[in-house]
Amino acid sequence: MAQKTLDFYFDYSSPYGYFASEMVEALAEKHGRVVVWKPFLLGIIFKQEGTQSLISYPMKGPYSKHDIERCSGFYSIPFQWPSVFPVLTVNAARATLWVQQQHPDMAVPLIHAIYRKAFSEGADVGQVATVIEAAESIGLDPDDVSKVIRSQPMKDLLKTETQAAMDRGVFGSPFFFIDGERFWGVDRMDMMDAWMTRGGW
Repeated sequence: MAQKTLDFYFDYSSPYGYFASEMVEALAEKHGRVVVWKPFLLGIIFKQEGTQSLISYPMKGPYSKHDIERCSGFYSIPFQWPSVFPVLTVNAARATLWVQQQHPDMAVPLIHAIYRKAFSEGADVGQVATVIEAAESIGLDPDDVSKVIRSQPMKDLLKTETQAAMDRGVFGSPFFFIDGERFWGVDRMDMMDAWMTRGGW
C-alpha cells in the first residue's frame, strides 16, 4: 500500500511558508504520511486573483508584519526580514525543481537551506548567488545549479507547476492538501493535526 501524503505548496517569498516548512515534516510523520513539497510562484497567482503581498496593503500590511514577527516567537523559529522583501523567487524555485528531479535526496535540505537563507539570515534569495550559496552549503555543485536556473526546461517546468497549483485551487502559501481536503495557512496546522487524528468531522 502506498504511503499517504501531505501535499505542501510553498513560495520562498512567504514568511508563513517558512514557518510551515520548519514544522510540516514532524506533523506528517506523526500521522504516518510523507510530505510532497510543491514549489510554485505566488506572484502569478496574485496577478490572476488581483491581489498582492499581505504587507503591501495600507492597513493590513503593518498588522501582517507584526503578526509574522509574533509568529516567530510563538513557534520558537528564528526570523529576520530579508534585505529585499517581497522577494522574487523564480531562481530558487527553478533550482528546487531541478534538485527534486536530479537529486531527490537533497531536495528537502535545499528547501530548508534556501528558506533559512531568506528568513533566518535575512539574505535576498532572489539573487542567483544566494541560491547557489544555499545549494553549495548542502553539497550541490554550484556550476550545475547556475546552469539549471537559466535553463529553458526549468523555466517551462516552473510555469507548468504554477499552473497546476492554480488548477488545483491553490491561492496562497503555505497551502496543504490532505486526501483532497484543502488547508491554507500555517495557523491551520493544528486543525490539520486534528483532521488527520479524527479522520475529518
